[in-house]
Amino acid sequence: MANRCTHIPEIMLPREGTDLSKWAVIACDQYTSQPEYWAETDRIVGDAPSTLRLTLPEVYLEDADVAERTAQIHETMRRYIADGTLRTLPAGVVLTERWSGGTCPRRGVVLAVDLEAYEYTPGSASLIRPTEKTVVERIPPRLKVRQGACMELPHIMILIDDPDRSIIEPLFEKTDSFEKLYDTDLMQSGGHITGWFIPKGAETDAIEAGLEALCDRDTFNKKYGCTDAQALLPYAVGDGNHSMATAKAYWEETKKNLTEAEQADHPARYALVEVVNIHDESLIIEPIHRVVFGVAADALLGGLTDFYASQGCKAYVADKAPADAAAHCYPFCSAEKSGIYVVENPKWSIPVATMQTGLDAFVEAHSEVKIDYIHGADVVQSLGTKPGNVGFILPDIAKNDLFRGVVFDGVLPRKTFSMGEAHEKRYYMEAKTIVK
Repeated sequence: MANRCTHIPEIMLPREGTDLSKWAVIACDQYTSQPEYWAETDRIVGDAPSTLRLTLPEVYLEDADVAERTAQIHETMRRYIADGTLRTLPAGVVLTERWSGGTCPRRGVVLAVDLEAYEYTPGSASLIRPTEKTVVERIPPRLKVRQGACMELPHIMILIDDPDRSIIEPLFEKTDSFEKLYDTDLMQSGGHITGWFIPKGAETDAIEAGLEALCDRDTFNKKYGCTDAQALLPYAVGDGNHSMATAKAYWEETKKNLTEAEQADHPARYALVEVVNIHDESLIIEPIHRVVFGVAADALLGGLTDFYASQGCKAYVADKAPADAAAHCYPFCSAEKSGIYVVENPKWSIPVATMQTGLDAFVEAHSEVKIDYIHGADVVQSLGTKPGNVGFILPDIAKNDLFRGVVFDGVLPRKTFSMGEAHEKRYYMEAKTIVK
């Protein structure tokens, strides 16, 4: 089936009786400037079986002993399999519900996706694509950890755009009929997580069919107001893209030595992920604002206006937003002036792409100017009104605009949106083999 990107894996979990509050540890790419977080995690775990011993927190990625740490990880992986710390479930998926402090839980399905259907290169038309630009320089150090590993533990979250909530959400009405795999608190303010096992069969067939239906061309065109010229995008990598890119690089390396038949079912071809509906109520998507440092307001606004004119847009400063709903508008502040910066007839589909492209062009021509990416309009107001600074408030992002942005503009600009706080990021729980 051309548009089937999913695979029902054989998932590994710790044997019964394991202290899962010590087993589950947050994604390795969090708290990279806070070694004290990881020291405390190490203290909590102690000698207990833990995913801390199977992953390399990126806070240590540039330490002198990274090779020794990596070798130790590979050894622990082999030991956990050999001594039964990890058990392999029959083929199936895990339904997961995570409370991390909000008013509703995040609900997802842990399954595998086909790396043959994923590309991170700019301009890719693959069915699984990143939402933001992949920094290829970040792959090699991560690849060293994966080379020599016999398993993977995912912190990748893949988003689907299912406004009718027809694929994942109905499964939670049937949890009484599924085997409960885990039900545990998560350390370090991670909240609580519950997981149910759905064995390969009619239920997983229905999940895969529902996901495949996201590729229906007529439905897709209607949803995003596009034509067949735009590549289908049923799956967008929301979190863990560099982990996904590393899995892809490892698979490309592995498959060179395999026959076509061997490639078809090789475990490294499939990456374990959590699939979450972008319309899940727990996903709060917040805009990230911009403050520009080292520039006079008139110089920056004039430079932006010239740039947009060169792109066939009309840009100007106004006291209030125009009636034109298609215009992209940004309240701005500086020590000298404030108002609304308006771009009419924008060639980019979402406002953040319009603003970031203009700022990038300005900074490229003025190397002394710097941009910072700010959460919270009050911080923009405080910083933006200092002499030599200009702050721009970006509008809220509609959830399906994330998909529209990738469909029409390619990957979204860096720092497009924020999706959850650090402590809400995925914790490692499930594992899957990547070797034959």
